[in-house]
Amino acid sequence: MLRVLAVDDEKPALEELLFLLRSDPRVLSAEGATDATEALRRINLALDAGPDGDDAIDVVFLDIHMAGLTGLDVARLLAGFARPPLIVFVTAHEGFAVQAFDLEAVDYVLKPVRRERLAEAVRRASELAHTARDPRLAAAPSAPATRPVPAADQIPVELGGVTRFVAIDDITYVEAQGDYARLHTAEGSHLVRISLSALEERWAARGFVRIHRSHLVALSRIDELRLDAGTTTVRVGTAELPVSRRHARQLRDLLMRHARG
Repeated sequence: MLRVLAVDDEKPALEELLFLLRSDPRVLSAEGATDATEALRRINLALDAGPDGDDAIDVVFLDIHMAGLTGLDVARLLAGFARPPLIVFVTAHEGFAVQAFDLEAVDYVLKPVRRERLAEAVRRASELAHTARDPRLAAAPSAPATRPVPAADQIPVELGGVTRFVAIDDITYVEAQGDYARLHTAEGSHLVRISLSALEERWAARGFVRIHRSHLVALSRIDELRLDAGTTTVRVGTAELPVSRRHARQLRDLLMRHARG
């Protein structure tokens, strides 16, 4: 059973989260902290006490936006410990999912918290905590991998409070939409709160190239390059996308090298 610390600087939200956690039969104990400093103090006590101590903590349910240190700051600090508690982020903001999973969060739950969604996060944390207590379970051939942390070839996408993981290799192109980016695949599209420039830098090594201020394209997914009266476009599946003049020459060179390769 899980020993839980919930951290939120909004007292009503913290009380609601603690009520839901204490109602789950997999939770042995659930205590609260209203700021990152108090949370770190309790976690340090837990680490000093060891996994079998009275102050032990298995998982921290952590808000992101807090006064002073943010939840992401706390998670980064905990990553430096040898055996830190598991982290579940609970937040009203969708835009930090990528950073959260980069920090190896168990789950990313959106507010307002739904009982069934929180129960799923508790289930994931419970299975991982059980494996951590008995490392032999991790080596058992029959034990499935349950940790929903995306590998480097996936990106987490939130939809209706459910986190899905989209394979980057399935993404054909990305379209800027204000502070968001829309990821296009053959099956549909997904909106994530991350800038096109950030994705351009992160995915350059995976063959994504900027062709326009509004579009990032997987080079291997370009089916056709068209030059018509000084205008350049590319066809990616059924989509025809404009190529800006400043990117046109570089794109042609990249496509030629890609074809030769």
